[in-house]
Amino acid sequence: MDFGFSQEQEMLRATARKFFENECPSTFVRARMEEPAGVTDQFWMKLAEQGWLGLIYAEEYGGSGLGFVDLTVLMEEMGRSVMPGPFFSTVLLGGLTILEAGSPAQKKEWLHGRRRRGGRAHRGGEIARGRRRALPRAEGRHGDDGEAPAHHGRDAEAL
Repeated sequence: MDFGFSQEQEMLRATARKFFENECPSTFVRARMEEPAGVTDQFWMKLAEQGWLGLIYAEEYGGSGLGFVDLTVLMEEMGRSVMPGPFFSTVLLGGLTILEAGSPAQKKEWLHGRRRRGGRAHRGGEIARGRRRALPRAEGRHGDDGEAPAHHGRDAEAL
């Protein structure tokens, strides 16, 4: 039994490594750490243009239809460069929850919506195409309502 990565996965690794080496130098990462959003719209759209925001979503929802091993290859390179932004909370926590438990209408709206409003998360946008960041609404810390801290909560635009 072969436990190695496929040729396609190695190509994904090489592409991701080159992308993050060019787009995520330490100066970029440190600058994002000082900002509440933690990511720029331009960088988020570059991730979408690579197809990485929809890597594990089915093609019918605007994704690539790849699997978790492919996602692991990509996320390993993200970690290597200390990539900033809400990828995990948007694509995995938000997107996979909608994919597994959402209604067909929710999947269409959140995973592969038709209206385009630029690189930020807005109603009717798309996660897979970078037009929506599905983040919890909070201030990233305990609020008056007693909610727990929210990962990337300061830039939350959708719950």
